[in-house]
Amino acid sequence: MCHLLADTPTELHAMVDRIGVARRWYQHSASTPHYDIAKGKRALAIAHGALEVDRHELVAIIRRIHDAIRRRTTVGLAWAEDLRCTRGFAQT
Repeated sequence: MCHLLADTPTELHAMVDRIGVARRWYQHSASTPHYDIAKGKRALAIAHGALEVDRHELVAIIRRIHDAIRRRTTVGLAWAEDLRCTRGFAQT
């Protein structure tokens, strides 16, 4: 298994739709929203434009998402709304 993240919730959900991952695998309760995907789906995601990242790049992506939510940027508000709809999360 591996994690699939994206810059925006729209990109994330669009990718799993393209590669045939059920949305029930959305890890909305995790510290950073993501999908857990099987290695076969990982190869398909890469074929559809996903980028492989190392641990340092992964941490940078996670920080960008958290920072966007905290600063209430357009992307951050999109994440907050997505989380609110999927887990009752409300950004105050």
